[in-house]
Amino acid sequence: MAAFLSNIRYVAWTALAIAVLFLIYFAMGMAGFAFSDAAFWEAGLRWSHVLSGIMWIGLLYYFNFVQIPNMPKIPEEARAPAVGKVIAPAALFWFRWGAMATLITGLLLSWNQGYTFQALTFGALDDPAFAVPKHIFIGIGMWLAIIMWFNVWFIIWPNQQKALNINNAYPDLAAEAKAASAKTAMLFSRTNTFLSVPMLVAMTGASTLF
Repeated sequence: MAAFLSNIRYVAWTALAIAVLFLIYFAMGMAGFAFSDAAFWEAGLRWSHVLSGIMWIGLLYYFNFVQIPNMPKIPEEARAPAVGKVIAPAALFWFRWGAMATLITGLLLSWNQGYTFQALTFGALDDPAFAVPKHIFIGIGMWLAIIMWFNVWFIIWPNQQKALNINNAYPDLAAEAKAASAKTAMLFSRTNTFLSVPMLVAMTGASTLF
């Protein structure tokens, strides 16, 4: 058991396999849904959306509540090789792909539920009523999430590549430019932290308030 738990790949893939079998057994065997039923796919997409979101937002909070505030406490000679070259690049990999998976599964979930365009237009496509409250509410959450995803992929990640010289892509970048990139990445990461709170209100509340 110790050997199994010591390998994160074994733990992750086994947990995913068990979760899928768990979902299939209860959805098909107990609840009576077929593989082709929209409810079965809704359950699978909602689970994968939440799982991806935990990875994304969890790392966002790790960066903003743990790594960034405590970096100045680490001696410079230990900070660069340990955090800058090992910890941060690995965390950024899961961070940006967690964001991508969250966005894709969220859009697929909204498509499964039939409100993608209604939500993205804040209810403007509703018929006959204009602006159904649920579509406005979830639409705000979706757009906040899209803005956060954009910040991750097109602002935070490119600037962190420069600041940390990830994969040795910017070996000749001046120290001032690296510092400026690090500050930009931090500010947009802090922006995403701010946006995540109302975004989560919309995402969780839309399923219970309407």
